Amino acid sequence: MTPSIPGFELQRVPVADGVSLNVAVGGAGNPLVLLHGFPQTHLMWRHVAADLAADRTVICPDLRGYGASDKPAESDPTVYSKRTMAADVVALARALGHERFALAGHDRGALVAFRAGLDHPDAVTHLACLDVVPTLDMWDVLHGVNAAVAFHLYLMAQPPGLPEQLIAGAADAFFGHFLDLWTNDAGAIPAEVRGAYLDACRAAVPSIVADYRASAGIDVADDQADRDAGRTLPMPVAVLQQDWGAALGYDAAAVWQAWAPDLVHTTVACGHFMAEEDPRVVAGALRALLAR
Repeated sequence: MTPSIPGFELQRVPVADGVSLNVAVGGAGNPLVLLHGFPQTHLMWRHVAADLAADRTVICPDLRGYGASDKPAESDPTVYSKRTMAADVVALARALGHERFALAGHDRGALVAFRAGLDHPDAVTHLACLDVVPTLDMWDVLHGVNAAVAFHLYLMAQPPGLPEQLIAGAADAFFGHFLDLWTNDAGAIPAEVRGAYLDACRAAVPSIVADYRASAGIDVADDQADRDAGRTLPMPVAVLQQDWGAALGYDAAAVWQAWAPDLVHTTVACGHFMAEEDPRVVAGALRALLAR
């Protein structure tokens, strides 16, 4: 049986023509949407969501193309653009009765959350991004030998065909590599959850690749247009990151400050999968953000 978040109800919610999201909803009160990263599903929030549901409504979807959500074919670059995925999130919240909501994302989900904050500032009241930099800055940072830590970004940026075939041929090894490499605590992702992640990824190779491919094309263009127009995030923003900015030779806080004038940037000691490795710190940071 696929593990779930205790006390949460699974729903299937239409958000766009032909696209419905699988979503776990729990608690009551002001809404908070939590978006997962790669190579995970909404289950990555199981500890944090259960904590925060004590005093608010917590909404944890699988992003389009991931988990048990629909996986439309990549008919054009917009299908998996962060703009489209952000619109999914706003539509999801509205379908559940929330015109305004707080939003937090990790990794890929943080890129979707970032885009939602720029595109829908009237809907997003507070924004948290965990262990990522915006797409435009990401490509500036990851170059030369530093790009070796993110070879998957370059692999999945290739035109359709080759990356899908290579990854599908060794899906468990590919996705499992990142689950092992990016954690400092092997016990943070138990066997049943790891198995659920791998099962979900194995069934979603084309859509996951399409998500990453969008980040090497249309997402860069959207970020650049906002930078050229001087757009920033008007809501309170919290960013939690490992100290990989120093390791890669850039100032992560300064990168985020350019996008988020009302920023609290925090460096954490755990690995990339911080919501699973140190949920107490993550939940505390989100509570602090929501109090701003």
